[in-house]
Amino acid sequence: MSIPSIATAKEVFDLLHDDLTAIEQEFARQTNSEVEVVTDIARYLISGGGKRIRPLLLLLSARALGCTSESRIRLGAVVEMLHTATLVHDDIIDEASIRRGRPSSNTTWGNSKCVLAGDWLYMQSFRHALEERSFRVLDLLIALTQQMVEGELLQMQKLGHLINEEEYFDLIDRKTAGLFRVSMQLGAVVSQASAQTEARLGEYGRNLGLAFQIVDDVLDLTATEEVLGKPVASDLREGKATLAVINALERGTGADREAIHTVLADRNFARISHSQILEILHRHGSIAYAMDTACAYAEAARLSIAELPDTDAKRALLWVPGFVTSRDR
Repeated sequence: MSIPSIATAKEVFDLLHDDLTAIEQEFARQTNSEVEVVTDIARYLISGGGKRIRPLLLLLSARALGCTSESRIRLGAVVEMLHTATLVHDDIIDEASIRRGRPSSNTTWGNSKCVLAGDWLYMQSFRHALEERSFRVLDLLIALTQQMVEGELLQMQKLGHLINEEEYFDLIDRKTAGLFRVSMQLGAVVSQASAQTEARLGEYGRNLGLAFQIVDDVLDLTATEEVLGKPVASDLREGKATLAVINALERGTGADREAIHTVLADRNFARISHSQILEILHRHGSIAYAMDTACAYAEAARLSIAELPDTDAKRALLWVPGFVTSRDR
């Protein structure tokens, strides 16, 4: 059996350029409100850029199955709007001041307006999803939204506490991987694919989402603020233990564990510095362990679509995991 080649970044964006442009336009249209502040907040968030990886996945999923219906554009905007709503609420919960290198929306408009704008974005995304007249689409989106809210609540309960790997994966499955999974599944639904094909594409999305979040968490520890576009080590300052930290707690000496405990409990680097924590993580190979785990999930994503027909869309789907694991922001 010949191994299909992996697309280049240029090939992927050439393939999807027109569709992604159409999704941007649809997103702008869907976020138009008679209440000016809602439109202002939504436009500010759209203009902040972002990777648009979730609509990209939906497009590739649909394209891999030969679907060219308008539904893929509408639902591409819906998943990006859902994602944007979660970012608005996340920034409020995390008391974030910077998002993608500029002031977060809650810094500009205040928490009260942003909570309501986030709620509006959620409802608007469902309103447009309703246009599909598909119970399966609504079922996926409602279950996903509940899962994301549960993930956020679980994470808040665990702030400042130690969690194990199983709890960590449950959190990132709910908070991140679910939306990747559903983006792929929606591409299958609008293509009227079989339940088996939908499940396989969903598995690709889930594995990719887990890899994406693990890399995100590593970058939070290791990147610079200039590259990342937001303060580094935010997770530790918020009391969140991510995979590399959990691994170091298992491998570390008593003194190492004590240092990590101190930062998680204090939620600052007053007593133990960020560089001291990084030294502990590197000494125990914990950063490498997290990246190896991310790469294993990325490879699992590739394997889960092995049976798809060899098309440009499949070649693009084979490219995405490498993009996710090698990015610097």
